[in-house]
Amino acid sequence: MSFSRRTLLKATAASAVISGVGAPYVARAQQAEWSYKFANNLPESHPFVARAREMAAAIKTETNGRFDLQVFPNSQLGSDTDTLSQVRSGGVEFFTLSGLILATLVPAASINGIGFAFPDYPTVWKAMDGDLGAYVRGEIRKSGLEVMDKIWDNGFRQTTSSTKPITGPDDYKGFKIRVPVSPLWTSMFKAFDASPASINFSEVYSALQTKIVEGQENPLALISAAKLYEVQKYCSMTNHMWDGFWFLANRRAWQSLPDDIKTIVARNVNAAAVKERADTEKLNATVKEELAGKGLAFNQPDVAPFREKLRTAGFYAEWKGKYGDQAWELLEKSVGKLS
Repeated sequence: MSFSRRTLLKATAASAVISGVGAPYVARAQQAEWSYKFANNLPESHPFVARAREMAAAIKTETNGRFDLQVFPNSQLGSDTDTLSQVRSGGVEFFTLSGLILATLVPAASINGIGFAFPDYPTVWKAMDGDLGAYVRGEIRKSGLEVMDKIWDNGFRQTTSSTKPITGPDDYKGFKIRVPVSPLWTSMFKAFDASPASINFSEVYSALQTKIVEGQENPLALISAAKLYEVQKYCSMTNHMWDGFWFLANRRAWQSLPDDIKTIVARNVNAAAVKERADTEKLNATVKEELAGKGLAFNQPDVAPFREKLRTAGFYAEWKGKYGDQAWELLEKSVGKLS
């Protein structure tokens, strides 16, 4: 499956038509033995949602209609923090969430977001499909949630601004930047002497539009899909964090499924995650030209001064202490020495 802006828009229009079919689809869904909700915060036009719908259709087919997975994108069921509460209580059965936000419940889950740790995708997948990912999943399960084996890709994050490009760590000083509701993000930007504001993603566009914040940071595909270029002027390719989505499940809902259904669901979820990784990497690599055409001015800063600033500010030492020696050792096993 190849994604471009045009094909994404076509897919969005097609899904709108399908959703309007109405009564026959609802009748089939009511015949399912299990009808579970899957919430996520991605816009309908993001390849993540296309893969999720493809996955849901495959699960329904392979279970002969016994399992109906209903996909709710774009924070339709609530903000990230609200939906995390719902998946814990059972109001929502499945939810994909950034590990950096999940860290409010599972501190170890944010370790993949350590600033300027991962240089490229091969290093990311070596860690997250290997020992570091296994460690994090173990910590998630200790919290009472279930989690699938493969983490989905949200991409490397870039910094956008309505006021100035970010060319070095000094440009962050006093910079009013939106960050997700996550201690790690806040800590990192405070280490740069910025002024981070924790805002849920559903409110980011309006916060930028009304100048509550000057800038934000997200992968290029999401900057495009959420049309943040309409309220930003500059995009600095900082690649400061890699971010992904853990596929979470309410434990009671998951354990209530027969083993054969669980096997089908897990296999399709993990397969979709791998396909979505390729989609998102490709889209993030190609969408830069499109965003430039829409008026974003790009620059490519040297990352070495940013990493050195975090080291001298004590950021790496602080978070090594918070994660503990075992988790930090697994991270440095993949990315090299940080602290």
